[in-house]
Amino acid sequence: MNRPARRGRERAATDRDIRHTARSLLVEHGPEAVTLRAIARELGITAPALYRYYGSRDDLIDHLRRDIVSDLGTELAGEIAGLRDGGPQQLFAICRGFRHWALTHTQEFTLVFASPTGGVGSASGSVATLNQVSEPFGRVFLLAAGEVLAAHDVAAPPDSAVPPELREDLAAYRDSLLSVMAESGISMTPDQFTLGTTYLMMQFWARLYGHVTLEVFGNYPLPVSKPDALFDAMLADLAREIGLELD
Repeated sequence: MNRPARRGRERAATDRDIRHTARSLLVEHGPEAVTLRAIARELGITAPALYRYYGSRDDLIDHLRRDIVSDLGTELAGEIAGLRDGGPQQLFAICRGFRHWALTHTQEFTLVFASPTGGVGSASGSVATLNQVSEPFGRVFLLAAGEVLAAHDVAAPPDSAVPPELREDLAAYRDSLLSVMAESGISMTPDQFTLGTTYLMMQFWARLYGHVTLEVFGNYPLPVSKPDALFDAMLADLAREIGLELD
């Protein structure tokens, strides 16, 4: 048997075991429980042995975060695969799917979307946001939004309404979005995808993310007996504000 190939398979298997164990610790006990010592104890190996796979706990956390984001993106892509209406149905199905996932995967949501840099997982990019347009979750959300923008007359604010201090950042972000959309067959120019449109997308995500985060952590400013109705009302408000109707 080819020894290098066998060692490669063994290493890959051990790496899978490490990530699976890390994910289990996260789900059962929360982000703070994911430590190299705890993983080593669960696997029956020494903590120093883990450094052959990951240089630090932050390194492992970052890989775990990427696994979770990938799984979320795959799950949402599967949920919208049969929806072909030019974007709105898909976009709002993704919003609902994201909320459902967050409420049923609270520990994973906490690690990926609510752990501040310098806290749980201080590696660069330890918090998933839509600035990482190539990530599976960001990509599925942004492509659905792109289809809406390409096929509908969205009520975006004029560029003049965008705060001047934000325009440089928004222009750079827009260029990244246009590149990802072009790779996926959505052709738009900077004239079509204005700074106002980019600003609108940022505000849309901020509203969605803020609402879901408040609900996950039970931080509504008042008791809400029917959270589903509140979320649907928020989505309907967003749809009206951008000139769409929510079925």
